[in-house]
Amino acid sequence: MARKRSRNSRLLTLGALAAAIVVGAWVWREIAGAASPTGEPARVVVPRGASVRVAAESLSARGVIGSPRLFRLFARMTGAETTIKPGTYQFATDAGYRDVLDALVTGRGLMATVVIPEGFDLRDITPALSKALHVPADSVRAAVTDTTWLRKLEVPVPSLEGYLFPATYTFPAGTTARDAVDAMIERFLDAWKPEWDAILQAMSIARHDAITMASIVEKEARKPEERPIISAVYWNRVKKGMRLQADPTVQYALPQHVARVLYKDLEVDSKYNTYRYAGLPPGPIASPGEASIAAALSPADVPYLFFVARPDGGHEFRTTFAEHSKAIARIKQAKRAAAPAPR
Repeated sequence: MARKRSRNSRLLTLGALAAAIVVGAWVWREIAGAASPTGEPARVVVPRGASVRVAAESLSARGVIGSPRLFRLFARMTGAETTIKPGTYQFATDAGYRDVLDALVTGRGLMATVVIPEGFDLRDITPALSKALHVPADSVRAAVTDTTWLRKLEVPVPSLEGYLFPATYTFPAGTTARDAVDAMIERFLDAWKPEWDAILQAMSIARHDAITMASIVEKEARKPEERPIISAVYWNRVKKGMRLQADPTVQYALPQHVARVLYKDLEVDSKYNTYRYAGLPPGPIASPGEASIAAALSPADVPYLFFVARPDGGHEFRTTFAEHSKAIARIKQAKRAAAPAPR
């Protein structure tokens, strides 16, 4: 009987030892990860001020780690509980706890987030990409003059102005300027609707013309509902052979951004100065969003040829120059009336 108990005890001990080995191997595998991670990359956002607990839950939800509790324990044992850096990370789904925690502590693997608002031009986009990607501005300038894309998109000007689609982009560490520009153009191509090609044919214009007009609409419109009307004004002027006289095109032609166009600025000798040259400028003056592209392709059915800005950001639209002059005078009078009296 004693011999039987001894044998059972040995079996239990061996079983416990085997279980401990299995558990230990699993824990080690979780901590060390695969020798060569091959899992699909997963993006994990760690908010500013997030605790290791919050980060662990996000990592687990994205399949990067197996056990949030074990990850927190590992972080506590290594003294890294309060030193994680916020941001967007990209991890392989079979990365180990050690590498993941090291990335969170050092910021290694942090992805660059770049916000390109509607209406940004290359003078805005170039420094934004340069700063976010930690690349020279010259490399961005080289990427936006890539002749391969210029030919593919049938762009007749020397840069990709207008084709870097406005959006929020998240790029992995090590992304080059060319990679980023490629991604932004791919987003533009994804946003371009197939039915718009038929509209181009019906309007007898090239896509480049539509993007050029859309960029002007983007810069002029402050109220979304006015986009199709502003588009109509400019297309009406094009059809009549009139000069567009669009202030944003003059701002683009100047060597530096100006908040307000002055009379002296109207003298700048540039094909982008639509006060001096009739028709559309040679190319876009900014990156238009989808709504402005749609407005350029679907202008309102209105006869207007003029508009003037109101203090509230909207515009007064008129058909004749005489009506336009009266609208200007009325707005100026309203501004004077609203101005505080001098003390």
